[in-house]
Amino acid sequence: MSQENKVENAEPEVNWSELRPQAIKLILELGPLVVFFIVNARFEIFTATAWFMGAMVVSLALSWMILKKIAIMPLVTGVVVLVFGGLTLWLQDDTFIKIKPTITNCLFGSVLLGGLIFKQSLLKYVFGDVYKLMPRGWYILTLRWGLFFFVLAIINEILWRNFSTDVWVAFKVWGVMPITIIFSLAQLRVLNKYAPPAEPTHVPPIVVDP
Repeated sequence: MSQENKVENAEPEVNWSELRPQAIKLILELGPLVVFFIVNARFEIFTATAWFMGAMVVSLALSWMILKKIAIMPLVTGVVVLVFGGLTLWLQDDTFIKIKPTITNCLFGSVLLGGLIFKQSLLKYVFGDVYKLMPRGWYILTLRWGLFFFVLAIINEILWRNFSTDVWVAFKVWGVMPITIIFSLAQLRVLNKYAPPAEPTHVPPIVVDP
């Protein structure tokens, strides 16, 4: 085999400098949820909520220390966790922490779809420094993520109203993230199709934290 063919058939190198921040971000986002799941399994929802709140604060602090920034979505999620978690502990009513995902997802979905009404693809302002897409690409991606957030909100409402707390917690930890990752991978075609001609066609998927 010629040297030229070897070069053409060589596997593309993994850009660890790009993957490292994404991996750290994923770990920091999963951490509080895993703590929530473990503490709920050993104790009960109110103790788990207190630990969840503490873990969320630690996660945001570590994000600032390691990545030198806090993304807007984890920040909003953290604030909502503290507010609804605080109400849960104060009133001893787990309804507040259970509707937190509904409120958060509806908020994100409303902002994204509301922006499209005014012809603004707001997802571009969040990921525009990482991904380069043509306007049509940002529109499609924003529309899909906006609808996806509402789907997550509906699923959360169905689960906490019709199933046990343990089932709801388990799905929140082990169900939502895989579904989100699968959905984000399904958007790779959009990222590739609407990338500017001069940009590489192979790009990592956008993963938005619900």
